Amino acid sequence: MSDIQKIIVPDVGGDEVEVIELCVAVGDNIEADEGVVTVESDKASMDIPAPFEGEIVSLSVSVGDKIKEGDVIGEMKVAGGDSAGDSAAEESSSDNASQEEAPKQEEAPKEESKSEAAPAASGSSEVIEVAVPDIGSDDEVDVIDVLVSVGDTIEKEDGLITLETDKATMDVPSTHAGTVKEVFISTGDKVKEGTVVIKLEVAGSGSSSSESASSDASSEASAPAAQESEKQESAPAASASSETIEVAVPDIGEDGEVDVIDVLVSVGDTVEKEDGLITLETDKATMDVPSTHAGTIKEVFIKTGDKVKQGTLVVKLETSGGSSEQAPSAPKAEKPAEAAKQEAPKQASQQEASQGRSPVPPAPEAKNTGKAHASPSVRRIAREFGVDLTQVSGSGPKNRILKEDVQAYVKAELAKPRTAAASGSAPVGDNVLQIVPVKPVDHSKFGEIEEQPLSRIQKISGPFLHRNWATIPHVTQFDEADITEVEEFRKEQNAYHAKIKSGLKITPLVFVMKAVAKALEKYEVFNSSLSDDGESLIIKKFINIGIAVETPGGLVVPVIRDVNKKGIEQLSQELIETSKKAREGKLKAADMQGGTFTISSLGGIGGTAFTPIVNAPEVAILGVSKSEMKPKWNGKEFEPRLMVPLSLSYDHRVIDGAVGARFSTEVAANLTDLRRIIL
Repeated sequence: MSDIQKIIVPDVGGDEVEVIELCVAVGDNIEADEGVVTVESDKASMDIPAPFEGEIVSLSVSVGDKIKEGDVIGEMKVAGGDSAGDSAAEESSSDNASQEEAPKQEEAPKEESKSEAAPAASGSSEVIEVAVPDIGSDDEVDVIDVLVSVGDTIEKEDGLITLETDKATMDVPSTHAGTVKEVFISTGDKVKEGTVVIKLEVAGSGSSSSESASSDASSEASAPAAQESEKQESAPAASASSETIEVAVPDIGEDGEVDVIDVLVSVGDTVEKEDGLITLETDKATMDVPSTHAGTIKEVFIKTGDKVKQGTLVVKLETSGGSSEQAPSAPKAEKPAEAAKQEAPKQASQQEASQGRSPVPPAPEAKNTGKAHASPSVRRIAREFGVDLTQVSGSGPKNRILKEDVQAYVKAELAKPRTAAASGSAPVGDNVLQIVPVKPVDHSKFGEIEEQPLSRIQKISGPFLHRNWATIPHVTQFDEADITEVEEFRKEQNAYHAKIKSGLKITPLVFVMKAVAKALEKYEVFNSSLSDDGESLIIKKFINIGIAVETPGGLVVPVIRDVNKKGIEQLSQELIETSKKAREGKLKAADMQGGTFTISSLGGIGGTAFTPIVNAPEVAILGVSKSEMKPKWNGKEFEPRLMVPLSLSYDHRVIDGAVGARFSTEVAANLTDLRRIIL
């Protein structure tokens, strides 16, 4: 017999399977039972082993080919010549014998299954146990994925868990269609043939189902009774000292729903009145929903990532009071283990959010290994999303790719900005900025570094500032105003209020607000917004000016309303109160909405000029720098005058350069002579 032998596909448990990997190359010397190719079916991926030891002479398949039992996938030069052929013949006869035995072994479980299903002949449903079938191994194997959870509705043959052996990964299929009632296996467990995987409620009938139903009914009936008993036991203490109230989302200045980015409390926490319960995020700001009373959190209805609006229930709160307020807390020690398990992930998620980390892990760094180790269920998900598994790094045992790894990879890819070459004809919208990403740099190679996380406000405002700068064609007009007389008047008024101890202090910014408001009445185009379709202007008949305020967490822009209708003293008082609320983090969404123009003042810090970024959907913003004494020619001589630099940025799609210069000159003139404001 020749020492060149064919490598034939054995029984692979199906009609055709797909070749997903070539494990060897022509010329390789391999051991008997070493994998030649890896194939994948709907239920499992497995290696086709070499039938004997030797050298690969040829391979007749490639990745993507379909093969079935009996196909020739290559040839080997067998080590040992004819003797190898004899051993191959022996193995072949052994295989035939084992195949004859296999049907007999398979018939037993079927008969057993029938006997188990027999009682189900006369009712509406029954609960059955689904166990691990014969997996071709006497030893225990690892569970690398659990594909179902309690409450899931599944079809017959749907995968329940994914197993991993030395040779293959495979899904354990469901023997029936039904609803998962209980799951006994978790990722990382070891199982073998006969291990119970789930309890499944299937459509059918039987006395056992009626017994189960009556048992469930009695347990459900007893549960409210037990709860009622606990309520009655704790009622005397509770009625004497506390009550349970519901706390809902107040008016947040938004008609639609907003995102919950942080949950600040959990069940059992004690809170004071005005303590934050959850943190919301709108387009303009983040804000905390405060507690309306002091007390103990009894139930939390919101989690991070939810969307809420005015009236959405946040927590149930047991208000505290009296000396017996701790009396109702006794039943907490008897909390079921399942409830504790449910709370643990919530608390972990809240802790991660409070530390500035996202509860979703970042995508593992992609490495093109040319080889992907993943279960059939994970491969199906990857095919649905068009993911090349060789580009995904696995976080499972032995670097196996899990479902979470594929999801993280897809999220990371979607978050990457697209280059102009990749989408040359794509429209440039608010969030398609066609920007080439900056290459990552390991700065620690050059010296000592310290990494500081961005504040919440910076994380939110950064993308909006980036969008505004990239999508609005900015022009900045620089000017200066003579505020010598205004400053003298301001000091006189502050001296007067100090004398009468009114507590009011007028700042130069208030005069800038009045000067701008007067100019906005004359040049309405600066008090407008571009329509969504870019075809028209929306002229606003109200003047609400946003004031950029520095806070420990970053810049916020509260809005002062109807500036043109209020006097200097009233505006000063509002500005003091609003700035205080901003620095204490107590601004509401309504406090930062409805602005028509923005002023950013750096006068108290320094600088001669800067380029402020337009705060869309507004069309202009005024920057104010530090005032300075300068010599000015009055027609006869130079005299010292107090000059304040002005930097006006505007949207060139809406405002022409000549109009921008006129508006800037108008503001400067109003500041120089306050009498113009009352004309």
